Amino acid sequence: MARSGLAAAARVARWADAALGPGGDSATTDGKATLSDATAERAAAALGLTPERVRADWDTARLAGLIEVHGDSARPGWRLRAWDRDDSAVLRGWVALCDAWSLAYPEPEEYEPAAVAEVVTAMPQVLSFLQLSAGPVPVPQLLDLLEQRVTELRTERCEIDYAPQPAAAGAGTDAETPRPALAEPATADAPLEPLLDWALRALASVGALTYGDGQATLTPLGSWAVWVKLEQICVAAQSPAGNIEQGAEDMLRGCARLRPNAARAEYRAWLAARPVGSAVTELIAAARGEDALLRGLAFEALRVVGAPAEPEVRAALDEPTLRPYALLWLAEHDGADPEDAHEVLTREEATWLWVDTAAAVADHGEAPLLVRHLESAVQPTVPALLSEVRAVGHPRTVQVLVALAAAHPDPALAKAVRRAAFQVHTGG
Repeated sequence: MARSGLAAAARVARWADAALGPGGDSATTDGKATLSDATAERAAAALGLTPERVRADWDTARLAGLIEVHGDSARPGWRLRAWDRDDSAVLRGWVALCDAWSLAYPEPEEYEPAAVAEVVTAMPQVLSFLQLSAGPVPVPQLLDLLEQRVTELRTERCEIDYAPQPAAAGAGTDAETPRPALAEPATADAPLEPLLDWALRALASVGALTYGDGQATLTPLGSWAVWVKLEQICVAAQSPAGNIEQGAEDMLRGCARLRPNAARAEYRAWLAARPVGSAVTELIAAARGEDALLRGLAFEALRVVGAPAEPEVRAALDEPTLRPYALLWLAEHDGADPEDAHEVLTREEATWLWVDTAAAVADHGEAPLLVRHLESAVQPTVPALLSEVRAVGHPRTVQVLVALAAAHPDPALAKAVRRAAFQVHTGG
């Protein structure tokens, strides 16, 4: 069902891959994701569609992650690359489209934005009720549920009005005194029935439900999507190591001693408990800190995030401290084997990453592990490594070399490393 629902979007995405690849014409004219008139006309002629149909399928492809737009150029998303071999990529693409139902079917302009936001926030509870019902539900029943949930949201918001209020009798003054009072939400009088109609039509447009004859029914795909969301909530509630409520830095520190599989389970639980955008921002901020261990762990957590993290990871390429990690992440994201991903690094970037990883080992690991870290250097000899490490300018170079000299069992090699540390320290 997901494949058939996204088939038209995939066709436009494949056309874009072939026609708008490197050296091809621009896809947009405004630096955004809006398809240019010329590109829409070309696609329509090539695919035997109308430009309007092409635009609709293009928007669906973007929301499903089949197309990614960067500035004025477009490229295939990872889900399109995996389309033929990975059913889970297709399903995840459809879930992404389902999550974006309010963008796929924009609301009429006459609706108050605040009222629309309330309905969008309340609809997950409506969808959960539809799933529990396991059949058609009359719209009036859904409207009652929506009104209850919106009322709860307005009560939770409990806005405070600090407008001047008349002084109490006997207060000894005629002046008005500012007094807090509960303010009536600006959207209190907004009718919810037309907004529910819009929401149900929007969800029907992405294939989450069927809507007609005064009732709505979840499709099998819609029911599966609700189940996925409930599963994410359960995962978040069962944080294995109990770090779910911590900020990114504390969560990563809590995962430092976990085995890789256990750490990934913790990352998934932590991510499921918060919006993906803010989670990625937190992880990138943690990676910018001075602790090299957290830098590596943050990018491991970003691997669990997957495609939604790509824009911020790509932006991190401009930061020297994060660039090697970002390059490796993007290479693996684009399908490179993790064992071969290091080939995207320049010699200088690989050396910088070696020092940064050694700093993490020196701070948090054991001496034998630091000695074994020598084997991962790209340089064929220790003298070559020391020469390039001195030139790369990592701020922890001296501490790493001193720790390595203290840990290495070979006296001659340890002496050479100490000499290199002294030369870096003195600027020689």
